[in-house]
Amino acid sequence: MTIWTGVFPAVTTKLNEDGSLDLDACQKSVDRLIKNGVSGVIVLPMLGENASLSIGERESVIRAGVEAAAGRVPVLSGICETTVETVKANARKYESFGAQGLMAFPSLGYKTDPRETVHWYKQLASASALPIMIYNNPIAYGVDVTPEMLLQLADTREIVCIKEETGDIRRVTDTYIACGDRFSVFCGVDDLIVESAALGVTGWVSGMTNAWPAECVQLFNLCRANKYAEARELYRILTPSFHLDTHVKLVQYIKLAEHLVYGAPEWTRAPRLPLVGEERKHVIDTVQAAIDALKARAKLAA
Repeated sequence: MTIWTGVFPAVTTKLNEDGSLDLDACQKSVDRLIKNGVSGVIVLPMLGENASLSIGERESVIRAGVEAAAGRVPVLSGICETTVETVKANARKYESFGAQGLMAFPSLGYKTDPRETVHWYKQLASASALPIMIYNNPIAYGVDVTPEMLLQLADTREIVCIKEETGDIRRVTDTYIACGDRFSVFCGVDDLIVESAALGVTGWVSGMTNAWPAECVQLFNLCRANKYAEARELYRILTPSFHLDTHVKLVQYIKLAEHLVYGAPEWTRAPRLPLVGEERKHVIDTVQAAIDALKARAKLAA
């Protein structure tokens, strides 16, 4: 059975100012992440503006990501659809494009009840051989995959992982109590990673790793090595920026952070618009404070 561990950034989709794909920047981003130690990459997450792209554009992004990764780490694709028919059809397509796994949203067109949610994921699993990470974010999507529901999915071998994003830190332990080690449990909230690591998550789907891959990998590894004093020091530097990952405008915020840290394009596709005014200043000030603190930390360590 596939076992995913480590830091898997939810990769932003790089765009030109006119909204068209910048595939060269997409590939450079994936290469940069891998060279800085991530264990996998997830293209076309919600952070990657999945719902704003056509199926042809999604194919281009997946193929570009797979080419850039060149077998060094697994490349997963986000998959978010409204009907069972389309999610199954696109799972097969994404597999043919080279994706090595799926991060699967619930139906975006309807808030399924527990029975319907289990059916959704079982049907998706039947469509391809790809391993699946369940994206569990009831705050944003109104559907909660509880430990009891995971037990009903335990016999579905393609479902191997859950991205835990309820915001309730107790859920990590409750999942392990109910399901043992049947599923990998990934933290899905940047500003809960140290807390989640203390409770035994196997991985982290991270937004701000796009900006600071080496530092986020170091943070995760410090936690995994039980070096929590050092982890807390780094966490306190990064947490104000990590809070930006939980906002409805996380796409604009994280793309702006990437732009400030290493010059990546910050453009998004409408209806998302570039940040302006006090909101833009707040993000810049927050990210710049982390940049400065990380530089000071590096000098002390030298």
